[in-house]
Amino acid sequence: MNSANSGSRRLPAYQYNAMTKKSASDHKESRHIVIYGYTRQELSKIIQHFESRLPDFVKITIDSGNLLTKITLTGINSGVELLRFQMNRLHQNLQDLFSEELVTIEDKGLSQVLGELLSEKELTVSSAESCTGGNIAHKIVQRAGSSAYFMGSVVSYSNDVKAEVLGVSRSDIGRHGAVSREVAEQMALGAANLMRTDCAIATTGIAGPEGGSKFKPVGTVWFAVKYGERIVSECIRFEGDRDKVIESATNHALVMLINLLRNTYTAQEDINDD
Repeated sequence: MNSANSGSRRLPAYQYNAMTKKSASDHKESRHIVIYGYTRQELSKIIQHFESRLPDFVKITIDSGNLLTKITLTGINSGVELLRFQMNRLHQNLQDLFSEELVTIEDKGLSQVLGELLSEKELTVSSAESCTGGNIAHKIVQRAGSSAYFMGSVVSYSNDVKAEVLGVSRSDIGRHGAVSREVAEQMALGAANLMRTDCAIATTGIAGPEGGSKFKPVGTVWFAVKYGERIVSECIRFEGDRDKVIESATNHALVMLINLLRNTYTAQEDINDD
């Protein structure tokens, strides 16, 4: 036996062609969902059972950060109809699993989802930002064509700007503090009035690493979102460093407005932070 030939056996021509043809005929499809509200650790526990039941020809990719997660299913199979049926079924299973946290079933970012909603409804939006420092505006204008619905932003980092530009009551700032429901709601209303927009987003909080207190620790952010005559507000305490708090707060603010525009917003239970 020739040992030189035994290690690299050549396939017969007909077998090589058959394998090549099968590989070339494989069909590939992808499905996506974007959800908001879970940490990586929380998500891994919830999706574990779903992952364990995936067929061999379907792979899952999870891209998660700052409470925003994109889940991608990628399937490769020679049977187009079988693959499409399985992919649609699994896609629906994911939507059912995360029905309350679902942002979109397409490969889209928050700014694109929000922009499409505003464009469809022919609405305009503005923002008033303290702790997020203009990051909400930055995210919105990353999408081409945003000038059709985004009118501008006020980065009201100081209490003087909150009061003099946005019209926030100085007495409310003194009584409740700059990081409060009252101030956030007045910021949103002030931005909408100043820039004559249908919608407005406001954030005021403590991004850190300093500035927190026992009752308002670092990571505390008050949000207010206005749509028409309705203003909703929430208080969230985010984990992580300064950059993570800013990014998480930005995502949360955008999701709040998306849900409000879709009429799927669920009001947060009352929080007394005085």
